[in-house]
Amino acid sequence: MGRKIKIKTEDISVFYRDFQALFNINIEIEENKVTALIGPSGCGKSTFLRTINRLNELIEGTRTKGQVYLEDVPVYAKDINVVALRKKVGIVFQKPSVFPMTIYENVAYGPKIHGVKKKNLLNEIVERSLKAANLWDEVSSRLNSPAAQLSGGQQQRLVIARVLAVEPHVILMDEPASALDPVSTSKLEELISELKKKYTIVIVTHNMQQAARVSDYTGFFLNGYLVEFNRTSELFVNPRDKRTEDYITGRFG
Repeated sequence: MGRKIKIKTEDISVFYRDFQALFNINIEIEENKVTALIGPSGCGKSTFLRTINRLNELIEGTRTKGQVYLEDVPVYAKDINVVALRKKVGIVFQKPSVFPMTIYENVAYGPKIHGVKKKNLLNEIVERSLKAANLWDEVSSRLNSPAAQLSGGQQQRLVIARVLAVEPHVILMDEPASALDPVSTSKLEELISELKKKYTIVIVTHNMQQAARVSDYTGFFLNGYLVEFNRTSELFVNPRDKRTEDYITGRFG
C-alpha cells in the first residue's frame, strides 16, 4: 500500500505586512500519522500550522502565497467555505481555552452551531467525544459542572473532545503540552497515539523528546524555511542537514 497523502503544500509563503514568516514550504503529510514540527521559537512552525486551516487570515495584514491541498482540494481557492474547512481541520492551542460554560456545553457547542438540535443525539456526541479524549471516566458524573473547575490537563483533553465533537479529518496541535505537568503530558501523548488511528495529526512542539515519542514524521523549521523533513526515526538518528544535527544535539535553539 502506498502512502496516502492527507495534506500537501506547494510553495507556501506567509507575510505579516512587510515581514516574511515562511518561505516556499513544500511538504506532504500522510494520513493517520502524527507529524511533528520542531525548531526554535519564531521559526515559523505555528504560522505554518495555521496556514492549513487559514487561521492566519484572522491576523490583520497577513498574506499567504502558494497552495495547501487538503484531500486534494485547494484550501486557498476563492470558493472555499472557510467555516466548513475549520470544521474539518480542528486546532488545539497551547493554553487550554475552555468556554465559560459546563463540561457538557463545551463539547456540545460545535455540533449545535452546525445544526444538531436533538438532545439524545447531542448526548451521544458528548459521550463519544469525551470517551475518545480519554476524559469520560473522570467527568461523566459532573457534566453540568463548570469546565473551568477541571485541572489543566483535563481542560486540554476537554478542548480535544470539543474538536472531536464536530468530526474533523485533521487535528492541529500547537504546543498542546507546554502548560501541562509531566503526568498530564504523558496522558496527552497516549491520547495522541490513540487518536491517530482515526485522524491525521500535526503537532508543533518545542520538546524534541516529545516529537521523538509521539510522531511518525518530523519537519525541522529554521528562520521560516523547512530545512529537513523525514521519518522521525531517521531525522533524529541520521539528520541529513548540519543545521538539523546542531539543533537536535543542542548546539543552538
